[in-house]
Amino acid sequence: MNNKEKFLLAYSGGLDTSIIITWLKENYDCDVICMAADVGQGEELAPLHEKAKKSGALKLYIEDLKDEFVNDFVFPTLKASAVYENKYLLGTSFARPIIAKRLVEIAIAENCTAIVHGCTGKGNDQVRFELTIKALAPHMKIIAPWRIWNIKSREDAIDYANERDIPIPVTKKDNYSRDRNLWHLSHEGSDLESPGNEPDYQKLLKLCSTPENAPDQPEYVELYFEKGIPVKLNGEALDGVSLIEKLNVIGGKNGIGIIDICENRLVGMKSRGVYETPGGTILYYAHNELEYLCLDKETYHYKELVSKKFAEMVYNGQWYTPLREALSAFVDSTQQNVTGYVKMKLYKGNISSAGTTSDYSLHDLELSSFGEDDVYNQKDSEGFINLFGLPLKVKALMEMKNKEK
Repeated sequence: MNNKEKFLLAYSGGLDTSIIITWLKENYDCDVICMAADVGQGEELAPLHEKAKKSGALKLYIEDLKDEFVNDFVFPTLKASAVYENKYLLGTSFARPIIAKRLVEIAIAENCTAIVHGCTGKGNDQVRFELTIKALAPHMKIIAPWRIWNIKSREDAIDYANERDIPIPVTKKDNYSRDRNLWHLSHEGSDLESPGNEPDYQKLLKLCSTPENAPDQPEYVELYFEKGIPVKLNGEALDGVSLIEKLNVIGGKNGIGIIDICENRLVGMKSRGVYETPGGTILYYAHNELEYLCLDKETYHYKELVSKKFAEMVYNGQWYTPLREALSAFVDSTQQNVTGYVKMKLYKGNISSAGTTSDYSLHDLELSSFGEDDVYNQKDSEGFINLFGLPLKVKALMEMKNKEK
């Protein structure tokens, strides 16, 4: 009878998780079960079964989470207009909670005593995974090898793999840390670590053309939203996954969605990375254009505050928290009339508006027109300005009076 503990490893087949199976078996009396999440990384995951077993895993789950990822994480964040530090569209951040959620479900079903992840002790992902596990399985043990083993760098990890004949997808010459899903592709490490280095986009980019190499003719795209959710692309009704996949191709071809950011990590340090988010950048632009038309001033301005807080919570791994859920409830209430068409022109890395229409538009052409109208009495503005400027007038009169003394 096998009395070994069972550990569940969040497995990608990358450098870290490739060596963790062997390391766990060397340091614990355990069986290792692996789970690989398909969140749209565009890679064939089936070969991971053989790779995981050759590395000593008992078995591997491959979980298709794409639909849930889009509908329960991507679209709620899009509706919130959440952008971290004015640049980052949170591609890695909101993928971690859904992966951790499925890890918890499998760990419980398999009677595992611990969940293991390959996140480093310097990064944000350790927090995102572990906060989700604590929220959904508070008694589950968590093992993070990067915080306890003697391996100190990616170079050490490569050496460890080579010494044990563990196949890995990187070399010391191509040592970028990448994370890809349906929403984006991130690049970190190697020469990008210094903010003084210009990225070699010709070598680095995988989803996007450089703007210089993008087509010389603009491309028009039209999106239709219902209550803040994109449901049609160029007149074609699509599910969320298919819509994002098609927008990634369109945006990538036109050099849309490349950012270079030195961001503030949750753990206190700054980190430089390059992100490719072609489809997501188009969706954020279009959604914002529609909100300009459909949200009243006070709601739009207050939602800007909520958007910033929402982005911080997603970045910090606080998806399964009462406040994030409350913010989403507010956001959903703002989206009831965010329905309509947005047409855009894409050209060499840029997006420009080409027309927005909605049955819920708050733009009144007759009211705002510079032409003659019968709905606005311009004399009304005099009283408004007198009252609006009254505090300034009172202050100025006081200062004049004091100068005369």
